[in-house]
Amino acid sequence: AMHCLPQALDMLLRLLQAQLSALWLRLEPFSCWLRGVLLPGRSPPPVERGAKEPYDAEAPTVPTSVNYHFTRQCNCFHTAKTSFVLPLEEAKKGLAMLKEAGMEKINFSGGEPFLHEKGEFVGKLVQFCKQELKLPSVSIVSNGSMIRERWFKRYGKYLDILAVSCDSFDEEVNVLIGRGQGNKSHIENLKKLRKWCHDYSVAFKLNSVINRFNVDEDMNEQIKALNPVRWKVFQCLLIEGENTGEDALREANRFIISDEDFELFLDRHREISCLVPESNQKMRDSYLILDEYMRFLNCRHGRKEPSKSILDIGVQHAIKFSGFDEKMFLNRGGKYVWSKADMKLEW
Repeated sequence: AMHCLPQALDMLLRLLQAQLSALWLRLEPFSCWLRGVLLPGRSPPPVERGAKEPYDAEAPTVPTSVNYHFTRQCNCFHTAKTSFVLPLEEAKKGLAMLKEAGMEKINFSGGEPFLHEKGEFVGKLVQFCKQELKLPSVSIVSNGSMIRERWFKRYGKYLDILAVSCDSFDEEVNVLIGRGQGNKSHIENLKKLRKWCHDYSVAFKLNSVINRFNVDEDMNEQIKALNPVRWKVFQCLLIEGENTGEDALREANRFIISDEDFELFLDRHREISCLVPESNQKMRDSYLILDEYMRFLNCRHGRKEPSKSILDIGVQHAIKFSGFDEKMFLNRGGKYVWSKADMKLEW
């Protein structure tokens, strides 16, 4: 009888294994759904029968679109607390690491990107990303005050999108907001940049931050005349340590508007087909932001909390601390036709 015991145990184990396998097939869809509830930033893929591995809740985040604020220095109202800029080769190394991790779009911002080396630094980065890394989309956000036509002649062919910040078409309001450009007219400069973008086949985009000083403005006529491929309209957002709080260099509480005021502004401009609105809720967790040290910034708690640099710990380890909500990124239209090769640029 004793020699039959191992056979009986073996049969029992096989029966138990079969029962557990059947139970897993029933529970697997619920397991994937539960992961989606507990991890709202990720949407699990549909369950496929016979798949060898269930959905991995720890699947790496792909940095599809990255905003690299390589400098904090600005000639407008930006709150610069450091003048640090990575050496060019170090910045290129980090950008190559991001491409390897899945980056398709890079956006260079600041501060004012054209301040450092009079635009040569950002020009070399733009050329590297398009020519060497062959990224589908390379863009810059600038206030436009320091861009010259010679820059377009040298680097325009490598740039997909130039986004120019324009918060008002009233020069007095621009001065109040901090967008004043001395003796130069911000509006006339916009028209000049718009022409250069046309001449050198760069998509022209506008960014506007809606605040207490411009919330009642009607911009319909001017936006239609400039005819950007995209008009991003942001609701003024407070970031602890940046534009509010004891450590802030600029106090932005007086700029804040209510959600209702923001909606009224959007309604006033509802006929502008290129308008892309972004409320505070959409903005906070839906951008992958790298600071001047190539650290991902987490804005989930109302301040910019940095990870360690991707140059030190790698992209995937650093991105875990970014607070990035991939679902919100997609829901707000973060992925769009962003390569000028796919655009119709005959405005």
